[in-house]
Amino acid sequence: MPPRKRADAARNEQTLLAAAAEVFVRSGVDAPIREIAAEAGVGMGTIYRHFPTRADLVVAVYRHQVEACAEAGPELLSKEDSPQQALRQWVDLFVDFLVTKHGLANALQSDSSGFEQLHAYFLDRLGPVCGELLKASGIENIQPYELMRGIGNLCVGRGDDARYDPRRLIALLLDGLLGA
Repeated sequence: MPPRKRADAARNEQTLLAAAAEVFVRSGVDAPIREIAAEAGVGMGTIYRHFPTRADLVVAVYRHQVEACAEAGPELLSKEDSPQQALRQWVDLFVDFLVTKHGLANALQSDSSGFEQLHAYFLDRLGPVCGELLKASGIENIQPYELMRGIGNLCVGRGDDARYDPRRLIALLLDGLLGA
């Protein structure tokens, strides 16, 4: 069993992961490490100490975002005015996550089994949360996997086409599901 990290080291790592996620959303997973270091307010050596390779960093960001998205579902249900609003907010977080995730396959080209394990982890953690939000919103005509897959497919279409706004289409999808 690996030794537990000190509280400050764990916080620093979480700060790095959050900064890397922001940079990945903005600039993609191939963004320069110096951009991530600047966003986190640390030196590049700090990043390499925590994450020796880009793939290590990308995987850690991926897991960090899955956990944040999973934890956000119940929190949103408890604090939002309605389950439908919680679902919409959660879908926004999910889309942010997907934007980062799309570069993961390229970063892990040499390790398809690692990618498959991460995808299974993603489904195992986020499927039940999505299901809970759908159930609370009174939506019974779609399975969590179908909604997540549909949203993912809408996000893939963006690429470099500035005319395409997946969030607009996702909002229309949610409007249809929610009967809005």
